[in-house]
Amino acid sequence: MDEQGRGKRPGGRSARVRAAVHQAVTDLVGERGYGNFTVGEVAARAGVADTSVYRRWGTLEALLGDVLLTRLNAQAPMPDTGSLAGDLRAYAAVVAREVTGPDGLALVRLTVALSGAGRQGLDARDTLLADRTRQLQAMLDRARERGEHPPDVLEVLDHLLAPIYMRVLFGAVPLTPAYLDGLVGRLLA
Repeated sequence: MDEQGRGKRPGGRSARVRAAVHQAVTDLVGERGYGNFTVGEVAARAGVADTSVYRRWGTLEALLGDVLLTRLNAQAPMPDTGSLAGDLRAYAAVVAREVTGPDGLALVRLTVALSGAGRQGLDARDTLLADRTRQLQAMLDRARERGEHPPDVLEVLDHLLAPIYMRVLFGAVPLTPAYLDGLVGRLLA
């Protein structure tokens, strides 16, 4: 509470600044790629002072990691269709929509770039992978509880997610429903 007995309002100025800075980063990564802009350019694009960015995030890498984790953790919940095949098809469709959406390629490129950008980048990558693994494992555990025989989580990463991300990175899109169904079918065969 502040001196007048009021608490901070969620979604106030701080949330607006964070959203503007995050969008500025995403736009700049999409336009220029990783490492081709400064904190000053992010701040100018977001309409805030450089000091606001430095005070909140400290470094450009910390900001980039925060953007990445925030955007990728804001995904839809894991599907629960009643079957593993249905869950994996629904999950693949969500991932495909996200990575081919307006900011998708920028976020994929940012993920790859941060992996080689020192400790903070590695931490962001590791956190993202741990979150994805935990989500997928919950889906696979549900399938096992229903009496299905799911693959292990690394097989899902290798045979479902990796091809989606590779196609997006190398411009081999669209990711059609037939393509995604084929990935799921081969994974479960």
